[in-house]
Amino acid sequence: MPFLKPVIEVVNLGRISYGEGLQAQRRFIRRHLNALSQCSTAGSPLNALLLCEHQPVYTIGIRTARYPIEEEERLKQLGAEFYRADRGGLITFHGPGQLVCYPILNLAHFRKSVRWYVGELERTVIQLCHRFGINGETSPDTGVWVRDEKICAIGIHCGRYITSHGLALNCNTDLHWFSHITPCGIEGKGVTSLSQTLKREVTVSEAMEPFLETFAEQFNCLLRR
Repeated sequence: MPFLKPVIEVVNLGRISYGEGLQAQRRFIRRHLNALSQCSTAGSPLNALLLCEHQPVYTIGIRTARYPIEEEERLKQLGAEFYRADRGGLITFHGPGQLVCYPILNLAHFRKSVRWYVGELERTVIQLCHRFGINGETSPDTGVWVRDEKICAIGIHCGRYITSHGLALNCNTDLHWFSHITPCGIEGKGVTSLSQTLKREVTVSEAMEPFLETFAEQFNCLLRR
């Protein structure tokens, strides 16, 4: 019997608020959990890739047990929202010009390893960078880097092997937003984008199709549009 590749539904949410992104993730997580409780995988694909851009928002992860309320208020005064999320990682920024991908996957359909999963996300973005002629690399710090500048942040949550949150690839993001924080809590390193690295405008729309192609190759899956 031939091996059947997992099928992943691609859902383009457009430009939305971070709160709307959280709600969308919860809906697709619930779909997985309902199937698990009924011991059923029949019907439409349960795995999904949620793609979006966010309105300006700063978020912190579960590693930040306490974040000063005065710092939260300072960031809000810049015109951004602020959220405390249940993902891994420290503080980061999401906004227009950034391709955000939330894979809502059951790792039982792939490989039951969070370490493997994060590595596959990194390798997906590295292959995407190569398609644009950029040498993307990993480092001891999670994410994808171009020398000492992060081009893609990764922060995930995984419960019962169901993944949520994901990655944020800077395409033509206004990088000035990052100057108000220490991105991901990493001192002495910067942030870059496809546009800044290539010295030309690279939009989210331009990056989306090659991203989906590299994701399908790296995860050995079929994408349903």
